Amino acid sequence: MSVNQPWRFIIAICLLLPALPAAAARLELQAGRSYMSHRSTATVFVESVFDEHRIGNTRFSWSPDVSLGWIHGRDIGVYRHNRYGTTEDAWVLAGGVRAHYGDAGDWYHHLFVSFQPAYNTARTQALSSAYEFDSTLGWQERHFSMEIRHVSNGALHHPNHGETMALVGVAFQL
Repeated sequence: MSVNQPWRFIIAICLLLPALPAAAARLELQAGRSYMSHRSTATVFVESVFDEHRIGNTRFSWSPDVSLGWIHGRDIGVYRHNRYGTTEDAWVLAGGVRAHYGDAGDWYHHLFVSFQPAYNTARTQALSSAYEFDSTLGWQERHFSMEIRHVSNGALHHPNHGETMALVGVAFQL
């Protein structure tokens, strides 16, 4: 990636982000730690979750969601001289579906799974390709969320260690 490409990506995101809350039903700010090879680093995500839609007459529902995340690089000595290192920061832009089961009043309706194809700006041991997959298992309340998120390219390109993160978030209903 050339020097100009990350700036173009960041400018495009800055132009897109103000429009997301206007259309979203929920905006989450999430922070936590991401793990790869038993080493952790800081990570932050902003996620917009749109209105929920029931799937036919079932108890399943889905919501479109988009997220923008930052995963701080870290120095892991064993990878220092490899083609893909670990020190580069990663920006991850993803969009997909968040799914729930049950009615709004059910305690288990707060549990969700999410799947998002993602674009990644970095090339590291954990995230070595431009295209990644973001899978999440989480729990959301009105103004709070907790989740385990894994970002990986699904072995489409090697190396493929992936980033697994524990996130806690605050949510705003819009």
